[in-house]
Amino acid sequence: MQKPTRNAFTSLSAAILMAWATVPAMAQDAPDADSVIATVNGTEITLGQMIMARTTLPQQYLSLPDDVLFNGILDQLIQQTVLAQTLGDEMPRRVTISLENERRALLAAAVVDDILAGAVTDEALQTAYDELYANAEPTQEWNASHILVETEEAATALIQRIADGEEFEALAREASSDSSASSGGQLGWFESGMMVPDFEAAVIALEVGEVSDPVQTQFGWHVITLNETRERDVPTLEQVTEELRPQVERAAVQAELDALTAAATVERQDEGFDPALIKNLDLLEN
Repeated sequence: MQKPTRNAFTSLSAAILMAWATVPAMAQDAPDADSVIATVNGTEITLGQMIMARTTLPQQYLSLPDDVLFNGILDQLIQQTVLAQTLGDEMPRRVTISLENERRALLAAAVVDDILAGAVTDEALQTAYDELYANAEPTQEWNASHILVETEEAATALIQRIADGEEFEALAREASSDSSASSGGQLGWFESGMMVPDFEAAVIALEVGEVSDPVQTQFGWHVITLNETRERDVPTLEQVTEELRPQVERAAVQAELDALTAAATVERQDEGFDPALIKNLDLLEN
């Protein structure tokens, strides 16, 4: 029987390697929240813990590359675990109480999230819209400019200069102490209730292009001119949907909270306690 040559062994090894290369690799289990990323003295740090740690980071950190963030979070959790293990079974009372508060807050937030998930329906939005706008009328708006000065005499002098042909905008830039001076006294569009009463009354009494007499408010003396007026139509549901969404969400949470509180047995025993006690951190050391 002829001995196999060195070349034969080499060819056989190559053939085996080629065969292995063509066999599909055993599929590994996909990582999940319980996947262990590290252990510290037997304490496991899981992928789920890292994911939740990421959600608490300030926004500026979230733009970091994934590998930098992954390693940074893992290092942080390892360091926290090392520190926490030094306490052993003797957990400070303030920590125990804080954990109780944190657990309560997290559970409550989870319930709120569930409520919000189904709160904004077409029906709820329509109801909120009807409450606000069903009987609404078009809104009157004014566009005015003003010059603010300290005295009535200064305001009167400015009115005379305008009557003599000087431009209102130029005088506002020159003489007004208000922040609107840089824009020639322009205040933009506003509706009833957005200005102090005396100022609003003076604007309403003006014709477009007319300049007011001196008007006194708590801010000083004003010279006002009315630039334009308009009526703003009642918005459609589509136009205010995003504005109504937070209102609908708050109403849904409040309704559920009221119902749960009414059904609960709540026994307050706070009578006789000094409200200032909540500032006494020394009580947590007992």
